Amino acid sequence: MKQKILSEFQQLRQFLKEQERLLLAQLEKLDEEIVTIQNENVSKLSEQISHLSELISELEGKCQKPVSEFLQVRQGETEVPIPWISPELEEQVSDFSQKTIALLEALRKFKVDVTLDQDTAHPQLVLSEDGKSVRWGDTRQQLPNKPERFDTWGCVLGCEEYISGRHCWEVEMGGGLFWAVGVARDSVRRKEGISLSTEGEIWAMQWCWEGQYWALTSPVTPLPLSRVPSRIRVCLDCDRGQVTFIDAGDKAPVFAFPPGSVPVGRIRPWFWVGNGSRLSLCP
Repeated sequence: MKQKILSEFQQLRQFLKEQERLLLAQLEKLDEEIVTIQNENVSKLSEQISHLSELISELEGKCQKPVSEFLQVRQGETEVPIPWISPELEEQVSDFSQKTIALLEALRKFKVDVTLDQDTAHPQLVLSEDGKSVRWGDTRQQLPNKPERFDTWGCVLGCEEYISGRHCWEVEMGGGLFWAVGVARDSVRRKEGISLSTEGEIWAMQWCWEGQYWALTSPVTPLPLSRVPSRIRVCLDCDRGQVTFIDAGDKAPVFAFPPGSVPVGRIRPWFWVGNGSRLSLCP
């Protein structure tokens, strides 16, 4: 009787192990499908943003022209202004131009102007006078040890804080041992014991001299990139709680933290600069 019970328990354990293996395989496949769909959506969104930027530039140029140049007809290969434009039509076109410019300005709000915060910069970091670039210096500067200053890792925050809406900025990278870009909560730890990961309230991607890229998840996620990007676009969606990284050169998605990853609160641009590295904020 005892042997029979032990045999049945052994069979049950074997069955449960097999079910566990099957479920884990299904979960892994589901994770891969989710990542694939997410990357496809990011890629499509990036293409749409790029196309929209081109249209914005074209429309801005046209809206700056006088109404007499705006209203033209084509004759062969030349454009001929329409004569005798009525005051009513000219007013309507002018009103349309002003509304279009206002719309374009609203669309451009996604792209933000980021400036580095000197008070948060590690003493080894050297910031440009305009706060648009940072590099690793040869010596440690004698700076006031303010509570907001990083003193363990070569980090610096952007001056800007975001609590809602969508915001994008681009960073150009140059050489060195390593660098990382992303966002952090305003309450991120500045002194000893900093965790450069989501556990430390940082959502970012990193490059090191070996040509390796990681998303600073916990643990880190390797990023198999086909090319070395020279410029990264960081996109923060506060309302969805998501951060996305895009290669600004070919508009290819690099990595996206899942929606809800970034909690509600004050979020700031975050940069990590290593020996010999330089980061520049693009206009």
